[in-house]
Amino acid sequence: MLRKLTKNVHYMPHYSETDRPTLGLISGDNYSLIVDSGNSPAHASDFLELVDKMDISPVKFVTITHWHWDHIFGMKTMDLLTISHKDTKERIEYLKTLKWDDASLNRRVETGEEIEFCSEMMKREMPTRDHLELKVPDLAFNHKIEIDLGGVTCVMEHVGGVHAGDSAIIYIPEEKVIFLGDCIYQDFYSGDWSYDLEEFNILVNKIKRYDVNYYVTGHQDPKTHEEMDSFFDELISIGEIVGKEVSLDKALTKFKEVQKTMPNEDQVEFIQNFVSGNQKKQRN
Repeated sequence: MLRKLTKNVHYMPHYSETDRPTLGLISGDNYSLIVDSGNSPAHASDFLELVDKMDISPVKFVTITHWHWDHIFGMKTMDLLTISHKDTKERIEYLKTLKWDDASLNRRVETGEEIEFCSEMMKREMPTRDHLELKVPDLAFNHKIEIDLGGVTCVMEHVGGVHAGDSAIIYIPEEKVIFLGDCIYQDFYSGDWSYDLEEFNILVNKIKRYDVNYYVTGHQDPKTHEEMDSFFDELISIGEIVGKEVSLDKALTKFKEVQKTMPNEDQVEFIQNFVSGNQKKQRN
């Protein structure tokens, strides 16, 4: 069975070995809605098989949080009315023109259009992709859309962020649950993985407008309000310590001076992320 988060919200956990993201299921009195379609036809089929065993209203919609492969490759298999932000739809229209065999993937990695991490994960999840067919979302919105499932509402809003500029969240007010997709993660499609403090602050302010008990992210276990607040506070604090520093060594020294302690492994990664973001700004 899918894991139950609240009365009307269930999810399939992420699986890091092949980069399968968390998939969500929101059930109302009249309809049910899926959050993201999975990273392959097999991922989508596994999810739908579990959904079929549940006593819920018919599944009618799939919402797509952003254009990255691991969230869209199962759309054709799900074969449901699919909703995304307009930029997501445009990006998938382009992806639909590409070939996904090993040779084509390798060429795009060489040119920098694709990143090696995603290429390797695609090969793990789908050893053969010669006949992979993508689907373009049926409906696209500009800023925000509300979907009434019958006693349960899904508010889908474009929030952006450095991970993917088209990122959208799905908020269920009756359940106080929000699906964030990957919007809080780093930018990894433009060189070294990076954060931008100003952009992250803008994103967090958008997210915090919602009254939330549980946050569901694409590649982690769901977080409580307190856990997510702690994550936001720590990341912003690290970004403020790093400031405009473009030297990792100097940024690490600043952290030690301010915090009076050595950074742990996660903190070192975040410091590096902000330094990389500053370096990108300097180059631009």
